[in-house]
Amino acid sequence: MLQKSPWAIGAITSFKDKDRNVRYTKSYEGYKFELINTFDSVWIMFHPTKTVLIGFRLVYAAGGSLEINSLTEHANEIICSARCATGVFSSRVKWSRSAEGEPLLRYTTTLKPAEDVSIPFWPRDVYIAGTGKLNEVNGKVHVSQEGTRSGQLYFRMTKPNAGSILYLQNLTALNDYCEQTKTSCANVVGGNWPELGLSLPPTTEHPILAGKEITISDAIVVFSKDASQEESAMSRQFLNMLADAYLSLPLPATKYHDWPKILSLGLRDLIDSHACWSYVNGHAYFNAYTCDFVTPPEIMVQLAIILPLVDYEEWNNSKIETVDEITETLPAFYDKDLKTIMRWLPAAEDKLDGKEEQLQPKVMDSWYLHHPLLNLSRLALKGVAVAKRLFLDSLPYAIKVAHHFKYEWPVFYQMETLDVIKEETEPGKGGEKDVAGIYAHVMLQAFELTGSRKYLAEAEKAAQTLKGKGFSLLYQANNTAFSAGALVRLYKLTGKKVYLDLCYLCLANIFKNVRLWNCSYGYGRHYPSFFALFPLSNAPYTAVYEEQEVFCAFHDFLNETNGMNILPSATLLITEYIRFLVYRAAYYYPPMLPKDMLAEKPKTGEIDPKLWIALEDMHDGWEKCGSVGQEVYGAGNAFGILPRHYVKVPDEQFMIYADYPVLDIKKSRNKISFTVIGDKKMQCNLAIVSAGTKPPPVKVTAQNTALKNGRRKGGSQFYTINGMSQIVVSWKSSVRKKAK
Repeated sequence: MLQKSPWAIGAITSFKDKDRNVRYTKSYEGYKFELINTFDSVWIMFHPTKTVLIGFRLVYAAGGSLEINSLTEHANEIICSARCATGVFSSRVKWSRSAEGEPLLRYTTTLKPAEDVSIPFWPRDVYIAGTGKLNEVNGKVHVSQEGTRSGQLYFRMTKPNAGSILYLQNLTALNDYCEQTKTSCANVVGGNWPELGLSLPPTTEHPILAGKEITISDAIVVFSKDASQEESAMSRQFLNMLADAYLSLPLPATKYHDWPKILSLGLRDLIDSHACWSYVNGHAYFNAYTCDFVTPPEIMVQLAIILPLVDYEEWNNSKIETVDEITETLPAFYDKDLKTIMRWLPAAEDKLDGKEEQLQPKVMDSWYLHHPLLNLSRLALKGVAVAKRLFLDSLPYAIKVAHHFKYEWPVFYQMETLDVIKEETEPGKGGEKDVAGIYAHVMLQAFELTGSRKYLAEAEKAAQTLKGKGFSLLYQANNTAFSAGALVRLYKLTGKKVYLDLCYLCLANIFKNVRLWNCSYGYGRHYPSFFALFPLSNAPYTAVYEEQEVFCAFHDFLNETNGMNILPSATLLITEYIRFLVYRAAYYYPPMLPKDMLAEKPKTGEIDPKLWIALEDMHDGWEKCGSVGQEVYGAGNAFGILPRHYVKVPDEQFMIYADYPVLDIKKSRNKISFTVIGDKKMQCNLAIVSAGTKPPPVKVTAQNTALKNGRRKGGSQFYTINGMSQIVVSWKSSVRKKAK
């Protein structure tokens, strides 16, 4: 039997009242909607079937005596005004269509209090009820808000089968409420079946002020007749419905950052600042965090910095001496007895303090073995001999571990005995579930490097174990993104649809773990956070390193799927994440932030507010940032962005920039053409970035249509273009021909 609160019992009882006060009725896309006024609420009633009723509460008046003052209709929109002792509520309800032709409902409610008012409790706004002889409706919630992630719910009505719903609360609209009341939007969307949705954060010391209209809800609801419990169908449906909801969100503006300048500042501080370096036996290693001279060097840290630097070297056709210096130290991480690379530098293992499980010699965090192997394979494929040797020499050990754990990795294990140190992330939730995906990626790299099909077979065996993980697959976001790319490669190599299905499952897990709202209360007003990605499924903050790696993995994914018929919703969400990351990532750097919002005593090392080394962590607006530390291994941030979003123009004093990914770049003497990836319904920024003070004399065409001169900023010219645009930039050469 379902557990109901008094508010649920009262609401559902009123739904079934034959004499309920129906004030408005609407038929839309074959469904019936009603607006009803009960003693204490105004509802939009939705009838997905004859035996199921869903109520969406627009207005709640504690104490009752709620009366509707006015109700006006405009096409597929109504505006309702209601009054009670608390004040005046105004609700705007709008109907539109999803990409699948199903109804999409958006309702926004404001309150203008009659006097200062505190809200110690607020009931949720979604209730599911049976009608007629049906007493209960059974269902399952697959996705709900965790911390300050999106205010989302994705659920199915299973008995009877009445379809699926994605509910997304635009929490950006609640910023004024949280600022006034000093509350947070963390965990405000959730509930227990059949009582779901938003519950306003309770207020204690700080009330809502009288006479000022304030938004208390802005919900987007996407409906679908399909309530399939098949994993692949649900992952596709979630991505499609989330994209539909996303298109209804009011998206924040972005602005251009001078990434070439940020990169040069970051490179200077990375190389010159003593805070970034430690020394063991006369050799230099990157610290994980600034001023952490106690923790031994980690191979993951060294490679996480080297790879983006190598990307930049190739793009800039230049050499950074530090890359070779660090590469030469990598063999010191190899253990000749175990025949594998190690997480910690063996020569400095005695410095581990053992305060946490992983801070002990020869204890491995499962994903930490595979991530360095993946980066070594990338260097190997670029022709770095030492990386190839370390990679190939370590593969037998990695395969041995995979076979021992049957492709189901724990959190920590002892490297010599393979005894499990910590089996599950949380009781009953299993180990690091997405490690099978990054392991498959490593095996595919080995297959590409050697041509041996035994590695392809290993990749397939590991990938198959991802089935059945559902929306709890993600352990670490960057590994899940790597998994998505590996699965696409497996699909292309084998033609087996299961791998494409599992790819979408990985993407669904990633996009349930983002923040589709902008936290601008408290310290949050100093930095943008819309479409931020959290590193773990339960992490309380977003993190620069994982974001940068997901960003790069998504670029690889788009390159890999170029020409494939993949879900439009996946392309839309991936390219929008990339667009906002290029804007947001600059605010991980302390010089971009007020000093008073930086943590005074981080968990590891120290924070230098003048150093262009990114903070690891950005939090809820009421919390200071950088509490974990200033992350040296997040230094790849700018080095990942610049080569992927700036097109160098040979022999000219300008570059071409786009904040959407670009593919199919073709260069000729006085012309460059490329395709801007993304959804045609969305827009991105294109710029001709000049090194001088005057815009260069270029002609820009999109879809064979010349663009008018865009917005000017210094010597640069900015344009707004649609996704999936064919762009051509042409110019007269500034390089004079030599006389014969």
